[in-house]
Amino acid sequence: MSWISRLRGERPPEDPMAAADAAAARGDYAAALAIWGPLAHAGNARAQNNVGACFAGGLGVGRDPALAVKWLTLAAEAGDAAGRRNLAHAYFRGDGVPEDPWRAAALYRQAAEAGDAEAEDMLSWMLLEGEIVPPDPGEARRLAEAAAAQGNAPAMTRLGMIHHNALGVPRDPAAAARWWAKAAALGEADAQAMLGAALHMGQGVPRDRYAGFVWLLRAHAGGSELAYPFLRAAEDALAPEEAGRARREADAPLPLPEPAR
Repeated sequence: MSWISRLRGERPPEDPMAAADAAAARGDYAAALAIWGPLAHAGNARAQNNVGACFAGGLGVGRDPALAVKWLTLAAEAGDAAGRRNLAHAYFRGDGVPEDPWRAAALYRQAAEAGDAEAEDMLSWMLLEGEIVPPDPGEARRLAEAAAAQGNAPAMTRLGMIHHNALGVPRDPAAAARWWAKAAALGEADAQAMLGAALHMGQGVPRDRYAGFVWLLRAHAGGSELAYPFLRAAEDALAPEEAGRARREADAPLPLPEPAR
């Protein structure tokens, strides 16, 4: 933008990808696709991924798994990490392509090597399970830590389980509870369940049966099956008025996370 334009008060042209991302953030996928579409046809790899993701999820357009794979393949072949991760999802689920977990694992690895947090998380899970790729708890922990550093809550939950179950590390209930607390605050239901159980039993954290019941209630409401075995005992450990107060607290929204410093 020239200095004359600035003197006239003219605004610089908005970046098309930024405009499309803003439209998608407010839920207007039709507007986003109107921008991403021409960019994708012109060879923009991230736009190709975004168009593919919209067809995969039926966002602003009718769901079409086969067309999603077409666009995601173009993005992946161009080296887009998100495209590789989303294409891996398709192969892992058999959505638009024949199910191929080994192809998915290879794509997750490529995306993880580029620093994609979701891919790091999925590959970490695969390396712990050891059914698709050879098990490697050390690499699983490294990838989970990398994903957690980017705010990935499922990876934080897995790190809690790694420390709780001594998977490649000495058992450390306190470290497990710390990771579960981080993920629980982000709304991860399984982490809420495990943190609630730890608080109820005093494992890795000082025993706090009231807070434990609150987290277990949140986890149960979020669909975590891990909470169910502890709920009755956690409620029975409280006086009726305490249990009622805990239920009201569990129904309230989670506090907003503190801003990074």
